[in-house]
Amino acid sequence: MQDFSSHRGELIRRRRGKQRFDDDEPTTLKRVRGRRALPSIEEFDASDGLPEGDRWSTWDQSIPTQRGPKPHPGWLVTDLAAVDTELGILKTGKEADVFLIRRGVPGGRSCLLAAKRYRDAAHRMFHRDSGYLEGRRVRASRVNRAVASRTAFGRQAIAGQWADAEFSALARLCAAGLPVPYPVQILGTELLLEFIGTPDGVAAPRLAETHPGPAELAGLWDQLVQALVDLARDGLAHGDLSAYNLLVHEGRLVMIDLPQVVDVVANPRGGFYLTRDAENIGHWFTAHGLANAKPDPVDLADLLRREAMLDT
Repeated sequence: MQDFSSHRGELIRRRRGKQRFDDDEPTTLKRVRGRRALPSIEEFDASDGLPEGDRWSTWDQSIPTQRGPKPHPGWLVTDLAAVDTELGILKTGKEADVFLIRRGVPGGRSCLLAAKRYRDAAHRMFHRDSGYLEGRRVRASRVNRAVASRTAFGRQAIAGQWADAEFSALARLCAAGLPVPYPVQILGTELLLEFIGTPDGVAAPRLAETHPGPAELAGLWDQLVQALVDLARDGLAHGDLSAYNLLVHEGRLVMIDLPQVVDVVANPRGGFYLTRDAENIGHWFTAHGLANAKPDPVDLADLLRREAMLDT
């Protein structure tokens, strides 16, 4: 009788080595050992193919929680084919600079945005941050320790906290109907905000740069009091309110620069910041001739403390 055992073993080996129909692509690490890895995202040029100074819209780089509250306003351009063109600088500061950006689809519609870019830890420092950061905590205890000790990592974490705090505050206040710029998106330490000004890129003046008459002054005071009352009822204070971080656009008062917004309940010095805001801005209105106003500027602090339920 013929011995088929050796032939059978060879057949089994052939079958095991036979390529299956779905084996066209390597499926194991061993098979792709010599394959080049994809370059990191940092190696891609966001301005590839665009004129110098332009970049593709960053809208898709922010996750939904890093975008402004819905519904997004009709003027906002969210097309992925849009281009961001930097038109110039609007404001410089110790902590951040603000640039004018036009986001538009080539040959289509566009909108103006204010890009607020916080400086990195090597080029700026919030000298008065300790009081404002009271009551702000993150889940990672390592980050909290670094922030408290002001290490290099802690200073970088503080920068992120400022940017996140301003974006969160603007989103919260905008959704509540308060007079603040619409927060378009946050990406790292860059905030893209609604530009407050004319369609041709002329920024609205700060309150400190205006010279309102008696009627206009009274109207601006009424708007301000309502905004501060709404803030206090929400348990917040601006934290650094003055005539330099209020804009006046077509008779409308708009609050800006809110990275240091204070939770007056969680922060042990919340009452102090709320009172200081009221006194600082009250002095400006009084010095510019506000008369017979209700409430009187000297009574604003007490009103806000009551609305925030700090004196109950």
